Amino acid sequence: MTFTLKLFGRTGIQSTPMSQSSAAAPTTKTPTQVYLVLTIGVIAASCAAIFIRFAQADGMPSPVIAAGRLALSALLLTPFALARHRSDLEQLERRDLLLAAGAGFFLAVHFAAWISSLEYTSVLISVVLVSTSPLWVALLEFIFLRARFERLMIIGLGIALIGGFVIGAAGDPSADVGQMPVLGGGLALLGAIAIAIYLVIGRNLRAKLPLLPYIWLVYGFAALFLIALVIIGGQSITGYAPTTYVWVLVLALVPQLIGHTSFNYALRYLPATLISIAGQMEPLASALLAFVVFQELPAPLQIAGSAAVLVGVIMATLGQAKKA
Repeated sequence: MTFTLKLFGRTGIQSTPMSQSSAAAPTTKTPTQVYLVLTIGVIAASCAAIFIRFAQADGMPSPVIAAGRLALSALLLTPFALARHRSDLEQLERRDLLLAAGAGFFLAVHFAAWISSLEYTSVLISVVLVSTSPLWVALLEFIFLRARFERLMIIGLGIALIGGFVIGAAGDPSADVGQMPVLGGGLALLGAIAIAIYLVIGRNLRAKLPLLPYIWLVYGFAALFLIALVIIGGQSITGYAPTTYVWVLVLALVPQLIGHTSFNYALRYLPATLISIAGQMEPLASALLAFVVFQELPAPLQIAGSAAVLVGVIMATLGQAKKA
C-alpha cells in the first residue's frame, strides 16, 4: 500500500534524488513501456488487500502478517543492499540510524493498523482511507513547518473530510463486509497518519541514501518492531497451513517489491504528481478485485463517500504540486 505515498513532491520525500529526477524528467516522448510498468505497479499494489484477506481467512493474526511481509521484504533486499551499497551504509551516523529506526517504527504502525483494519471493514473503505496520507502530510507541514495551503489544497481537504463523514455515517451494509466498520475505518486512518509521519521523519535520511539501502534499513527496523509486537501479543508464527505462508510471501513480493519498484521506475520518466494521482487508482482496483474475489459490495453511501475522498486527495495533490 505504501508505494505511491512515497512519491509526492512536497508531501512526500521532497529533497531526494528520486523526486529531483522527476522534476528534471526529459521532454522527449515517454517510452510506452513506462506506462505499462506504472500500470503493473498499480495492479500489484492493489492486490495487497486481497492477499491479506486470504491470510486472515486462514487464521493468521494481522500483526503476524505485517511482520512477515516486512521481514521477508527486508531479507529479500539484503544481498542487493549489502553488495551494492555497503559503503553508503558504513557512512551512516548514529543520528541517521535513529532516523531510520523512527521511520521504521511508524511504518510498522502503518502496516499493523491498516492490515488489522481489513478484519473490520470492506476493502474499499480500508484502502481509500489509508490512501489519505498525503492530506495528513500536508497538515503536518502546516502545523510544524507553517507551510501555506493553496486554495485547491483546502478545497480538496474539505471534500475528503466530507467523504470521510459520509463513509462513517453510512454504517455497514451487510454482515459480509466488515462487522465493525467504524473501528476498521479508524484503524485505516491511523495507518494513513502513521505513514505520513514516516514520510516526514524519513526525508533527511532519504536525501542522504539511495533508494535501495534506505528502504532496506527502514523495512528492517519496521520488521523488528512488528516482530516485537507479535512476541508481546503472544501470537505464534508457526502452525498455519502452508498456503498461508505462501500468501505472506506473495504479499512481500508483489505489492511490496514489484509495486514499489514499478512506481520508482516510472518516476524516472514521469512527474511525481502524475504518478501520485495514478496511485489513487489503487483503491478502485482493490475494490474491483474484492468484488470479483469475495463478492464484496459496499453500501451506495460508502461508495459515494469513497469517491469524494479520492477526488479530494487528487485535488489536494494538484494543489500541493502547484505550490511546489
